[in-house]
Amino acid sequence: MNNNDTLIGLLLTASMVTLLLFSTWNAAPVPNTSSATNRVTATSAVTSSETLIEPITSSKPQDQPMTTSDIVNVTMTTNFGAIELELYADKAPLTVANFITYADEGFYNDTIFHRVIDGFMIQGGGFTDEFVQKETKGHVQNEADNGLTNAIGTIAMARTPDPHSATAQFFINVADNDFLNFRSADNAGYGYAVFGKVIGGMDVVDKIKAVPTGAGGPMPTDVPQETVSITAVTVNR
Repeated sequence: MNNNDTLIGLLLTASMVTLLLFSTWNAAPVPNTSSATNRVTATSAVTSSETLIEPITSSKPQDQPMTTSDIVNVTMTTNFGAIELELYADKAPLTVANFITYADEGFYNDTIFHRVIDGFMIQGGGFTDEFVQKETKGHVQNEADNGLTNAIGTIAMARTPDPHSATAQFFINVADNDFLNFRSADNAGYGYAVFGKVIGGMDVVDKIKAVPTGAGGPMPTDVPQETVSITAVTVNR
């Protein structure tokens, strides 16, 4: 092996380690490193002593699918304005049921969008404005293989590197993130489960994605420097 081969091998190894740490810390997708606006650097990683942002709090998955309408309309009220969503219970019954359970219980009230990356996604639903992580229910089975894609304006579940570890946190795509889509039923290819899309208030999403970010709470980067709060998530029945 020549020096060039050795250098390439070391760079690939370092990149894989950085991506894993970044994903573990954020409990959400890692930006596409092929995009200049979504590049990941070693400064995004955290130490192994830090806890996961989206922990698995139960070994028993949420397993009660939706039994109501195939399309569920939801209003997410934020301090930047309202975001109207439609959720697809026919495509992601377990995920939609899980999200609605949290919404009906008031879990999302007074949480924040704690991770914002313009050109990628905005993530929330797990922390208070004082960066206290809320206790969640059991994890939900990954339904990424449902034909829905991580297109701009869609909402999907955040998770750890374990494909089936999602609990309450979600993200809204602000770009067409094809690399987050299901490719294969394994850790590397499972993707992130899309379960709905924004049908109103995309201008609010655009305002949120433009908020300046930096360090906040336990996170060294990508945290809005102006609090973006979720005051309520209401299921419109």
